[in-house]
Amino acid sequence: MNIERMETKQRMSRIVKHNGVIYLCGQVCADATQDITHQTQTMLDKVDSLLVQAGSDRKHMLSATIYLKTMDDFAKMNEVWDNWVPEGYAPARACVTADMAREALLVEISVVAAEIVD
Repeated sequence: MNIERMETKQRMSRIVKHNGVIYLCGQVCADATQDITHQTQTMLDKVDSLLVQAGSDRKHMLSATIYLKTMDDFAKMNEVWDNWVPEGYAPARACVTADMAREALLVEISVVAAEIVD
């Protein structure tokens, strides 16, 4: 069983790879003082970077779980999401409300993707 952990700390690894599947830890925005649109975009920018680092990309996402502080932000988050996901490559997705680790956070995402095989 080959498990590769990247950027591992005491509580979690940012990336775990196993049998061609990539698991990203929860990602949040770069600046929690911004609105939902900015928080969502910078969160997804982080996902892009981690997927590339792990050997994948948006077109290889298998699933995404999005956590919103309030469903009042659902439409605005989806505007950013819809522009980010390549047409025809939408992953299985769930979106739920959740208490956030920090009060200012409005959105978090957890992603599972397939590794790109040459």
